[in-house]
Amino acid sequence: MNFTDRKYVLMDLDGTITDPAIGITKSVQYALSHFGIFVEDRTLLYPFIGPPLKESFMEYYHLTEEQATIAINKYREYFADKGIYENEVYDGMKMFLQTCCEQGKILLVATSKPTPFAEKILEHFHLRHYFKAVYGSNLDGTCSAKEEVIRYALSSQQIKDMSKAVMIGDRKHDIEGAKKNELNSIGVLYGYGSREELAKAGADSIVNDIATLQQRIVG
Repeated sequence: MNFTDRKYVLMDLDGTITDPAIGITKSVQYALSHFGIFVEDRTLLYPFIGPPLKESFMEYYHLTEEQATIAINKYREYFADKGIYENEVYDGMKMFLQTCCEQGKILLVATSKPTPFAEKILEHFHLRHYFKAVYGSNLDGTCSAKEEVIRYALSSQQIKDMSKAVMIGDRKHDIEGAKKNELNSIGVLYGYGSREELAKAGADSIVNDIATLQQRIVG
């Protein structure tokens, strides 16, 4: 399924535009250590990449809601100074973004990461100018569900015809959030979600790499 007719392209950040594995997992390690939980193998923390943090701390390490809030604050202690830069842009992403802009696409970021952090990352990697706007969660934890972020992005851009937009992401939250907003979605396998996860969530198209993603969006 191709989406070359779509004017608006909404994109997740972590696992879709950049690979944040080192920074996120080290930040989670730091937060968990506050509770006496020590995880040596950072790959075990990959499920934290993408979903809202509170949800992940509660689901994977059974923290209470109050503890999860404390964990998020500890996470940010590390992330704000170090983890935010322990990140890298996927090979081919800059060319994809450039091509989209040249073809007249309007690019928007829709991430569960707090907006100030998302803006800082995009500026750091010289990607911010490709995007008309960046939509993320609030620092107080509100508007963290991907469904809410996408809805806010669509509303802010006054997009009422969903056939003019598409959502791109690597986790089920991106796909499910798009579906709840009656938006088509593309799942990418170079991130952190499996084909099974993306298919089960209802992705309209699943691609292996950025080259194929570019074909789906600009032809």
